[in-house]
Amino acid sequence: MSKGRLIVWSGPSGSGKGTVLSEALKKDENLKVSVSATTRKPRTGDIDGVHYHFISREDFLDRIERGEFLEYASYVGNFYGTLEKSVDEMLERGYDVILEIEVVGAMKVKEKRPDALLVFVKPPSMEELRRRLSGRGTESADEVERRIAEAERELSCAKDYDRVIINDDASRAADELIKIIKEHKKA
Repeated sequence: MSKGRLIVWSGPSGSGKGTVLSEALKKDENLKVSVSATTRKPRTGDIDGVHYHFISREDFLDRIERGEFLEYASYVGNFYGTLEKSVDEMLERGYDVILEIEVVGAMKVKEKRPDALLVFVKPPSMEELRRRLSGRGTESADEVERRIAEAERELSCAKDYDRVIINDDASRAADELIKIIKEHKKA
């Protein structure tokens, strides 16, 4: 059995990262998503070990000290990170492992694991991104504008990724992601 491939998957809010990834997971049983650790409290419906590994702030900080994270970041008062050991275990078992993380974390992974494949997902246009964010109905107009501004910053980082996928159709984009992963495994 050959070792799996580490894939970093990033894109702005509203780009359809989660939707495309869900489609890809249905189409490729060798693809696994790394479950991040966090210090935030579980929300209703969150399952420990499925949505996140929920750990205490003290435990998280201890793990940082011991160098157990492939990458980590602080966001709105909570820590989020990728445990290196669990990723390596899945890779050794031959699975291709996807880290769905933001661009700062992606650059940390690129530094630590230059062999990782970095794939960025973009919306077809800023107009479509605005429509998607507004259409959710979960954010105020001000929050949508903040997300648009953040998206513009993140989109400027796409050049630092190995490949870019335009999500104009989630199923097609998922097929493209799977094809890219297979191509890079052969290389």
